[in-house]
Amino acid sequence: MATATEFPLVDVQIATNDENIPANEDFQNWIAAALPKDKIESEITVRIVGIQESQELNLRYRNQDKPTNILSFPNEATVTVDPPLLGDLVICAPVIEEEAREQEKTTRAHWAHIVVHGTLHLLGYDHQDEVDASKMEALETKIVKLLGFPPPYKPI
Repeated sequence: MATATEFPLVDVQIATNDENIPANEDFQNWIAAALPKDKIESEITVRIVGIQESQELNLRYRNQDKPTNILSFPNEATVTVDPPLLGDLVICAPVIEEEAREQEKTTRAHWAHIVVHGTLHLLGYDHQDEVDASKMEALETKIVKLLGFPPPYKPI
């Protein structure tokens, strides 16, 4: 039987030569912080990619011909597995690093924020309108602060 510290199960795939990628335990901790208790015993794949793969996936799935910081792919399979597969996150390491510089954040803080952001997308949160964006950003900020990082969004 698994202990609580083994969940969520996070499969980290590194498909880039970029350096400064957080440790697997960091991904597990950041994802766990974003999951409600009833979803903690789940599995998520995190794939770290470079510019080319990010751009190809963003074009294929979002019709945007540019790399992006994160893509979230919730599990839509009708077959259930144990533990349940929550979905996949694809994170572009070079975009994360560039955004951290532009936003004057530490790279580690931005990694944490983006992982939390993507995990919330897997749970069904979105930011397509102002109301949903406000709710999602408030939850992201709460989680990121609980993780010991500064608020991810600058006041307007």
